[in-house]
Amino acid sequence: MKTIIEPFRVKSVEPIRMTTRQQRETILQDAHFNPFLIHGSDVIIDLLTDSGAAAMSSEQWAGIMRGDESYAGSESFYRLRSVVEDLTGFDRVLPTHQGRASERILFELVGGPGMVIPNNAHFDTTRANIEHSGAEAVNLPIPEAADPTNRHPFKGNMDVEALESLIGRVGRQRIPLVMLTVTNNTSGGQPVSMANIKAVRRICDAHGIQLYLDACRFAENAWFIRQREEGYADRSPRDIAREMFDLADGATVSAKKDALVNIGGLLLIRNADLFLKASNLLILTEGFVTYGGLAGRDLEAIAQGLREVVEPDYLGYRIRSVEYLGQRLLESGIRIIEPPGGHAIYIDAAHFAPHIPREQFPGQALVCGLYRWAGIRSCEIGSVMAGPARHADMELVRLAIPRRSYTQSHIDYVAEACAEVFKARAHLRGLRIVDAPEVLRHFTAKFAEV
Repeated sequence: MKTIIEPFRVKSVEPIRMTTRQQRETILQDAHFNPFLIHGSDVIIDLLTDSGAAAMSSEQWAGIMRGDESYAGSESFYRLRSVVEDLTGFDRVLPTHQGRASERILFELVGGPGMVIPNNAHFDTTRANIEHSGAEAVNLPIPEAADPTNRHPFKGNMDVEALESLIGRVGRQRIPLVMLTVTNNTSGGQPVSMANIKAVRRICDAHGIQLYLDACRFAENAWFIRQREEGYADRSPRDIAREMFDLADGATVSAKKDALVNIGGLLLIRNADLFLKASNLLILTEGFVTYGGLAGRDLEAIAQGLREVVEPDYLGYRIRSVEYLGQRLLESGIRIIEPPGGHAIYIDAAHFAPHIPREQFPGQALVCGLYRWAGIRSCEIGSVMAGPARHADMELVRLAIPRRSYTQSHIDYVAEACAEVFKARAHLRGLRIVDAPEVLRHFTAKFAEV
């Protein structure tokens, strides 16, 4: 069938306010040309992020009604821990209010001046938490990741030779852990193969280094392994996910992605001593170990979401709908990161708007163009996000698709809008930064058009 049908029925709706081009012009200027500063009610299609923007199921809402709000010993926590242990094999589980809280706790304990944390590609908040501790964050993507048109099936892989070289250069004492982000957000939502995870595990074992997963989108990564890696076609996504987690010593998880909820996170740790230290830090900054800054009802929603996210019907629809948008853009002549990723389509903004130089942020210019033309909010992944201290490998715009929130007609609207902006791309204008913080500037920076 050519038509992609959602494997669910709509039970509740939220109205969208249809703004005009003139209204959006004023809104864009008032937001200083930064989509993060636009009110959600002024957005027609919100593709700023897939984080926390999912529509929850009837079973998740039912779970919310039975949430146990006990400060300590909440039954909702124990139900969540049981689901997590069954799915991942980890019995040491800490809930947090979101993924970056898990990162902050972890890197406060293992980071610090002189430490080096390698990853296939750190995302912005992960890098910021590492650097805030005083440690150095190092990206080790495979060479194919730098070519947008290369259709390598696992462009999210880590360069294992580069990892060996890094360990030899800085010494294993300076590397408290190696991290793999699955799927690899920064490189276009690209998956990591099981073979690559195993190869990194072998290197870590040889040098006595822990391996951690940034497992925000573990289920989508498992689906790609099932579809693309030899020997996994007959395995269930749940079984593949378990094999991934079994190879790791720990994981940070933003439940706002593949747990299909609007808030929450997890920190999974095998080492008993490190878990105790993390528990004490959690109590200090987040909450008691059985709620971690979340309400009991949130714990129930996460538990149910982790059951639903590994269902083949859901994952097949999820990945196919993102692929469909990518195909539509390619047919319009728009260059994207290929093959399409799991949670988002990444447009090559430098190719889209070649008349805008890097120092005038072509990605941010395209973000403004999509909102101005069609009320679509998206996110720059390029020189703005990278910050003034480092060079962005590519100038990208991410169209992140919230889970179960939009229908195929919404996706068609996005494809049509992108094609229209592409035809009129000569009208896109570069930007300059008027004001910005030193860290994570893309969230609150203010711009003016050149």
